[in-house]
Amino acid sequence: MLQSPIVEIRNLFKSYRRGSQVIPVLQDISFDIAEGEFLALMGPSGSGKSTLLNLIAGIDTVDSGTIRVGGVVIGALSEAELAKWRAANVGFIFQFYNLIPVLTAFENVELPLLLTGLSRRERHEHVEAVLALVNLTDRMDHNPSQLSGGQQQRVAIARAIVTDPTILVADEPTGDLDRVSAEEILSLMDRLVHDFGKTIVMVTHDPKAAEKAHVVRHLEKGILTSS
Repeated sequence: MLQSPIVEIRNLFKSYRRGSQVIPVLQDISFDIAEGEFLALMGPSGSGKSTLLNLIAGIDTVDSGTIRVGGVVIGALSEAELAKWRAANVGFIFQFYNLIPVLTAFENVELPLLLTGLSRRERHEHVEAVLALVNLTDRMDHNPSQLSGGQQQRVAIARAIVTDPTILVADEPTGDLDRVSAEEILSLMDRLVHDFGKTIVMVTHDPKAAEKAHVVRHLEKGILTSS
């Protein structure tokens, strides 16, 4: 069952400068994301989807308006506070996996835990648990080049959830996968929501991917057009 909002966005504006020109990207965006919700953001290229995702994740900053995640107004944090907040509260899933080629699957998943106070034994227990969850226990000693695209994305998901973040943000997570692998990844994300209560915000162009979401929101030229 969906809970109270974990993300609250109010009157958000964002623009970029190109020389002396100001390019509006997002205009007066307001909506909530409930705890345990799977949200898909859709829209044409240049509509502001990835910008909105980056703002929610604390990667970028708003021009005006507020974003509150888990009760924290992230725009009020200093750069150092924001970096610490991201490490503890946001799990990232990218289209092209962003795994480190010279590290094994196990070592890639362990990376976020190196910033915590966990002991080596505790880190290893966490990594083994999430690799089992994504069904990659038998591939933990393999480097990314030895894994299929779908397996690499499962490693990336394990890395995203190993710190038990408040929200998961996924930017076109199936965009580089064949249909079978994409379905496996979407089923895994669906399981994270339904079995573990994770909150996922996903940018996608793929209507099939969006079908897995509880809520689909559309952006057109920086304006939220429907939900």
